Amino acid sequence: MQTGFDDFLTLEVNDLHVDVLTGIYSEETHLPQPLRISIRARLKIADHYDPATPLSRSKNYMDLKHAASTALPQGVHFTLIEAVADHVIDTIFLQGDDVSHVEVKIVKLALSERGEEIGITLGRVRK
Repeated sequence: MQTGFDDFLTLEVNDLHVDVLTGIYSEETHLPQPLRISIRARLKIADHYDPATPLSRSKNYMDLKHAASTALPQGVHFTLIEAVADHVIDTIFLQGDDVSHVEVKIVKLALSERGEEIGITLGRVRK
């Protein structure tokens, strides 16, 4: 019986704090802006995971962390945070064929006055 639901595996890295040259303000001051980045990556799923299943049947979550931190180019100014999200997504897709979809949420921490989250979520499917 078809229920409309498929099995899935989503790898997540949430609430990374990263300073990135972005927006109009950092263009004027040349100072990076604090961002909070979260990533959800949909992976090709194994038929079953048992205690001896190797990492090659999944993905190292540190690859996602790298894409949103050390893989961001130093000294490059991103006018839009959408461009930061696209760079993170491109980096993850270049890491291998195991990821079918990536969603990146970016919150601009400097805009928050009372803890609200102001930012974007960008999702892309591997083409």
